[in-house]
Formats: sequence, structure tokens, C-alpha cells
Amino acid sequence: MHVGIVMGSDSDLPAMKKAFEILDGFGVTYDVAIASAHRTPKKLAEFVAAEEEKGAGAFIAGAGMAAALPGVVASLTLRPVIGVPLSGAKLDGMDALFSIVQMPSGIPVATVAIDGTKNAAFLAIEIGAVSDRELYRKYKEYREEAAAEIYRKDEKLQKELGR
Repeated sequence: MHVGIVMGSDSDLPAMKKAFEILDGFGVTYDVAIASAHRTPKKLAEFVAAEEEKGAGAFIAGAGMAAALPGVVASLTLRPVIGVPLSGAKLDGMDALFSIVQMPSGIPVATVAIDGTKNAAFLAIEIGAVSDRELYRKYKEYREEAAAEIYRKDEKLQKELGR
């Protein structure tokens, strides 16, 4: 699977890197660009078109404040778009969250929590796992191990409590 990742500013990079780590762990390829829906719409359109040519199965778009970026990406592709509202200085990401979830009918953007870049990567993996058996296997194994870890932690807690 291949994912196109775009962010509106280099200040978004620290949050977006968390998605890179998840995708790397599952062997999912991706390209990353900084492009603004307002300042560089041509660059954004070219990036989306190039990623579609490469076979991107999904896009992750992180944006703060007015957060037009995920919606514009969705207007340029028929592939799933996952919007990540990023925290900003004034409204701490609530403005971006409301902007992303209020897409017009017919142009959906899946939306994760504010700064939820890890879940954006996991959602892209789930999308890819629909048609990629190996990715499905890896993700299933990951989820099973995450559940097993909870059982181990609970067992340890019960022992510490003498139960």
C-alpha cells in the first residue's frame, strides 16, 4: 500500500511524524509534502495527481486553524482522505476539528482526534488491509498483541493487589 501525506506547514511536521512511524512499522510506503490549500493550490493538485499515479490507496492531510487542506484534497481525489485536525495557538485544534468534520455531502473526509496522527495512519492501514492480505495479517497480529499486552498488565496488577 502507498499513502500520500500532506500538511499545510512545516510546523505540522512534529505531529505528523507519528504517522510516519506507524506506517514505517507496517511497511507502508508514503510520500510527504508541505502544500497549502490557500497559498499553493496548484502544488497541492499536482501532489494529489502524482500520488494517484503512484497508486495511493489513501491520503492523510493534517491541518490546523481553518483546516481547508483535507477538504481540498478530498475534492481532488476519489480515494479516501483522512483529516487530522492539528492544535493551533488560539483554539487548540477545535477550529480545525469543526472545519474538517463539516464537509459537504458527497465529499467526505474521515476525521480523527485533534493531533490524532497515529490513528490516521492506522485508519489508512485498515483501508489498505481490505485488499492487501499481508497488510491485513500484520495489522491483525498487531491488534492481537495489543490486546495480549492489556491482559499481561492486568495480570500483573492483580498479583500486586494480591488477588
